Amino acid sequence: MSAKQIITAFANSPDRGRGLARDMRVRWALEEAGEPYDVRLVSFAEMKEPAHLALHPFGQIPTYEEGDLALFESGAIVFHIAERHAGLLPRDAKARARAITWMFAAVNTVEPVIVDRSMIVLLERDKSWYAERLALAEGRVRVRLGELSARLGSADWLDGAFNAGDLMMVSVLQRLGGSGLIEEHPNLAAYVARGEARPAYKRAFAAQLAVFKAAT
Repeated sequence: MSAKQIITAFANSPDRGRGLARDMRVRWALEEAGEPYDVRLVSFAEMKEPAHLALHPFGQIPTYEEGDLALFESGAIVFHIAERHAGLLPRDAKARARAITWMFAAVNTVEPVIVDRSMIVLLERDKSWYAERLALAEGRVRVRLGELSARLGSADWLDGAFNAGDLMMVSVLQRLGGSGLIEEHPNLAAYVARGEARPAYKRAFAAQLAVFKAAT
């Protein structure tokens, strides 16, 4: 019998239950794998205490525990889950390698420009340079979205059937919700909608939303 899987999440998520915190990616992966898991909620203060720092040296969420194994970084955790359970990585070795490549592309190539834009909106709105900085950041986002849209084309998923690469990419693109940027590429908007329509995603979203509602 495998050890219990435990993840950490915000006790009171700053995204107000929108499913943008990175524990959502891990919840989704576990739901796709059909794996039970427990969630330990942590406050912002607890994230900086020694017990949590032993799991995540940068004092963030999510973390993942399975027996004596402790992991941090959402991409690494999703990869670990995907390696151990059918359905998130293809069986064919080359297709599997491509899926892993898309996981890395999501967090290393697409997410940084999106997070940069988000931080400008969140932290610099009252600054004199806000409009110029936002325009530059959105220009960089548009470049990446254009490239991704061209690659996706009319396909449902990035490389054949849905896999962990899509899970990570959809999670990243969701951070642009409300910006209007995704809607500039109808195929990307439809791609995100397909991800959100998956039953496993819906279960994961409902679980994280219940945490937010309980905290308010």
